[in-house]
Amino acid sequence: MVPAVGTEHIICRMGLVEYAPTYDAMRAHNRTRTDATPDEIWLLEHPPVFTQGLAGKPEHVINPGNIPVVKVDRGGQVTYHGPGQVVAYLLLNLANKPYGVKALVNRIEQSVIDLLAEYEIESFRQAGMPGVYVKQGKIAAVGLRVARHGTYHGLSLNVDIDLEPYSRINPCGYEKLAVAQMRDVGVKDSLAQVGEKLVSTLQTNLFDRD
Repeated sequence: MVPAVGTEHIICRMGLVEYAPTYDAMRAHNRTRTDATPDEIWLLEHPPVFTQGLAGKPEHVINPGNIPVVKVDRGGQVTYHGPGQVVAYLLLNLANKPYGVKALVNRIEQSVIDLLAEYEIESFRQAGMPGVYVKQGKIAAVGLRVARHGTYHGLSLNVDIDLEPYSRINPCGYEKLAVAQMRDVGVKDSLAQVGEKLVSTLQTNLFDRD
């Protein structure tokens, strides 16, 4: 973990890390945080794993095979994480923010939309379906947990990832939902380059906007 201190927040670049201990660390951070704890963004990627949210239904996990399924406390259904996907976990104190949960989701989505616009990729939201979409399918997923006025979990953005595991689930609870990645819409930047641009747009939308 390489922390970088911003004006009022910390960026932790963690590399490739296992899901379960990272999940435990997020929950521990939330349990022990105080009003003086700075906001943090954890930038990372995971080995292959399916995560099943609180609303998750077993039938949406069709054939996980050798990929573990982890039940978690974020909202939403089942999604997939794997190498080649940028994950940003957002450990924020909503008590001192000028926005609530719904607006936070909007700002997260806008961060991805802004990032994709830098590559001249048109993206959009879908009503009632959190995340960001391009014409080829869903390219970014958003899922949060709010406890003690603090958030954890966050977003995942497909950059250059094996999309096959998505065929083993109903992504986000939608049968045959098309899933996309940045490589297939012409982006050649590395995962690290995309991650840094994502951190920049997140910082703008989460901390610098009114």
